[in-house]
Amino acid sequence: QVQLEESGGGLVQPGGSLRLSCAVSRYLLDYYSIGWFRQAPGKEREGISCFSSSNANTYYADSVRGRFTISRDNRRNTVYLQMNSLKPEDTAVYYCASTVGCVPNVKDTVFGYWGQGTEVTVSS
Repeated sequence: QVQLEESGGGLVQPGGSLRLSCAVSRYLLDYYSIGWFRQAPGKEREGISCFSSSNANTYYADSVRGRFTISRDNRRNTVYLQMNSLKPEDTAVYYCASTVGCVPNVKDTVFGYWGQGTEVTVSS
């Protein structure tokens, strides 16, 4: 079964924090790595983070490194994206997605399945 369902988006002031959650089916967690990409209005999709299922390494785009943290809770079948020090340019719809493998340049990640997305707006 293929399932990815994001939650946790909302409106936050610049400098604030949000934690996004992604409920992932067991099948995807067992056989795929899980990452996050985002898409802002009028912009291309941007891969921002990836959690490798093979070695638990994590990868980040330069735009979010040091501010965002991806993690995985196998007991809850959930992948999280903790977002701190949010900026207006982080405003986008955020998607969690599966990939056969993370790559060092996260923007080049090829994602296969993704959820419906959760909207994040950073504004004062």
